[in-house]
Amino acid sequence: MTPPIDPRTTMVPHTTLDRRTLLKLMGTAGVSAAVLPASGVLGIPLTAQASGARQSDIESFEFHVSAEELEDLGRRLASARWPGDSPGEPWSHGTDRAYLQELVSYWRDQYDWRAHEAELNSFNHFTTTIDGQPLHFVHHRGRGANPMPLVMTHGWPGTIWEILPSIRALTDPAAAGGNAADSFDVVAPAIPGFGFSGEPAEGTDAARTAELWVALMEKLGYRKFGAYGSDWGALISGHLGERFSDRLFGLITPGTPSFEQREPRTEEEREFFEAGRLFRAEETAYQQIQGTKPQTLAYGLTDSAVGLAGWLTEKLRKWSDCHGDLESRFSKDQILTLVSIYWHTRTIGTSMRYYHANGLGSGRFAPPGPTQAPRGYAEFPADPWRSFPPRTLFGERPANVTHWTVHDTGGHFPAIEETDLLVEDIRTFFRPLRAV
Repeated sequence: MTPPIDPRTTMVPHTTLDRRTLLKLMGTAGVSAAVLPASGVLGIPLTAQASGARQSDIESFEFHVSAEELEDLGRRLASARWPGDSPGEPWSHGTDRAYLQELVSYWRDQYDWRAHEAELNSFNHFTTTIDGQPLHFVHHRGRGANPMPLVMTHGWPGTIWEILPSIRALTDPAAAGGNAADSFDVVAPAIPGFGFSGEPAEGTDAARTAELWVALMEKLGYRKFGAYGSDWGALISGHLGERFSDRLFGLITPGTPSFEQREPRTEEEREFFEAGRLFRAEETAYQQIQGTKPQTLAYGLTDSAVGLAGWLTEKLRKWSDCHGDLESRFSKDQILTLVSIYWHTRTIGTSMRYYHANGLGSGRFAPPGPTQAPRGYAEFPADPWRSFPPRTLFGERPANVTHWTVHDTGGHFPAIEETDLLVEDIRTFFRPLRAV
């Protein structure tokens, strides 16, 4: 993975690194030493320091892709090699070729990265280093008398792209038609290895990421905070709850409380468990390769923009509440902004490495234990990972589960699919906890 920014991009310079350190940091990106200025100043917002040295300060930055980088992408899209079409129904063998060709044509001829780059930069972006780990995060302060600090964590393949639509409504509820008393200070970090955060240190899993989030929030001046997360973000939030419950006002995630794993007793239970079995058999091969051999896959997806778009688009379609019509949920511009974040930061490989670090594919995966902190859940029906379990599988609701909403729409990416529903869930869950 590249550092937070590639040398073919421009970023507001903040910190000076020595040339040797820069070369080491950029080795995995295949960056030539010839592009490094003699001073070592490259605008990378992190400081490589010896053990025990003071961590770097928090720095703001803007992301800007160079014209040469965009021209290179255009050439790659124009010269793409396409496989033969698959037999059977469209999407039955994976990403549909006709749709992907349409998307790539739009990317090449109509998509305006500069407009979306400006939108990304309209948020307050910062970088810092925690225990040697370069981190990128968005930090928006709330408008209101006493905003509650809230850390919001994305998943894969979402990046902070999936979190951004909810931030302004949470930080300025009055402007969105809500009550100013429900405002939050939102911190949305990028998981190490994703987007603009630095390459993850060896062994950086969800539990370690939770430790980084606690340190980051403390560095920002927040001793206690709320947590929201989806996908990997839900796992990280779970580790926050298990290990740092005294630091949390509460945590809310998509899904349901834990339910009983047993032999089915009703037809509804049998259908539910069979659907889960089929999903694991037919839809989790990506976990096996990302969890066992992510580096092998990284070569192709880092080098081929079309391959990257095909890999990500299939997941957006399968996991969202689109009923097979991807653009009923995400516009081409939204899809390509997500793909472009991965493409221009060259982080698809390190994002997949997170599966390996967390033991997926090797049988080492271990979910977090229970938490004493107040707990909230929001069920969205089309999330294949959390499809509605029959209520007969649940015992008595745990005492700390104070919020459990069941929605009629929405899928795996609620912060961008159902922004209003999720924002209201977060406001409602945390409202009685503000006085705690």
